[in-house]
Amino acid sequence: MLNLTKAVQQLKQERDQARNKLERLDEALKVLTGLTGVKRGLARGRGKRRTMSAAARKRIAAAQRARWAKWKAAHPKK
Repeated sequence: MLNLTKAVQQLKQERDQARNKLERLDEALKVLTGLTGVKRGLARGRGKRRTMSAAARKRIAAAQRARWAKWKAAHPKK
């Protein structure tokens, strides 16, 4: 029974050490993300996407068609 009690105490000590180390790592991450300005949700990928109105899409499409027409006029086929 003595060995079992000793083993349990040792496991509890290891758990506490791991918990302390994890807390220190969390603090370090918090400091580093604060320095770089990286936010948690946006750091891993996309943030919230904005929707575009139909009128805005039409204006953008018309402008792109005009750019292509200008380029094609300046670069005729051989």
